[in-house]
Amino acid sequence: MCDELTAEDNDRLLASDALTRRRFGVMAGAAGLAALLSSPADAKEVAGRDVTIDTPDGKADAYFVAPTGGKHPGVLVWPDIMGLRPAFRQMADRLAQSGYAVLTVNQFYRSTKAPIFSPGESFDQPAVRERMGPWRAKLTPDAVVSDGKAFTAFLDAQPQVDTKRGLGSTGYCMGGPMVLRTAAAVSNRVQAGASFHGAALVTDAPDSPHLLAPRLKGSYLFAIAENDDQRSPTDKDKLREAFAAAKVPAEIEVYAGAMHGWCPPDSRVYNQAQAEKAWARLLALFEKAL
Repeated sequence: MCDELTAEDNDRLLASDALTRRRFGVMAGAAGLAALLSSPADAKEVAGRDVTIDTPDGKADAYFVAPTGGKHPGVLVWPDIMGLRPAFRQMADRLAQSGYAVLTVNQFYRSTKAPIFSPGESFDQPAVRERMGPWRAKLTPDAVVSDGKAFTAFLDAQPQVDTKRGLGSTGYCMGGPMVLRTAAAVSNRVQAGASFHGAALVTDAPDSPHLLAPRLKGSYLFAIAENDDQRSPTDKDKLREAFAAAKVPAEIEVYAGAMHGWCPPDSRVYNQAQAEKAWARLLALFEKAL
């Protein structure tokens, strides 16, 4: 849940004795991120570059990284509310080292280029949340679908992407629903999707993301934060029911002790052990589905 309630949860956790230095991890600079995100044992050599993608609503800035040789399954990454930043570039590089061609986008391109925050700013700050209100309002379901089509088309146009294999997509926080909307819009291409501490996956709206399950192909992973589950304890059940009814395989799990936002290594509530577990489940999903 990307709101003031999440910020309050984080504040309480940070003030408690439960947050050890190991759980909190290293939060400062690229060197710290590199120390947290170990490369796979058989890491491939990768090359990344900033790219600009034409969409119906303008030019989107993004980061593309892939192994330096051969063709590989493409993966579209939707970042969390803090947007495209060094932590997500590191995560993209790590995924590429495992053999994927990865596009991580700035979903707020209609309003601002990445990085979307200045040093010291955070979504936990009320003034920042207020400034972002208009940016978020532009990300309507139709806008996300339009962007998803443009981003997947960009991936398929890259020589490093094996178009004979399915695409994957991952989303963090607000990116979780974006994965499902994209996968439903281009189900002929997206064959695996993963949501990490996804926000508003289950709503009462007629176009709630979980209701898209019948339009999806492939397999899915939902890694749910413990405090999100405590706030909305029936969401996981509704997800399970929707995917079971649609006969779409889905791994749905609440990660014990993990707070909303636990996966990116620059998060205030980064939980290294549970983030590594989620990463391992992502790789297992992609290995099987792509």
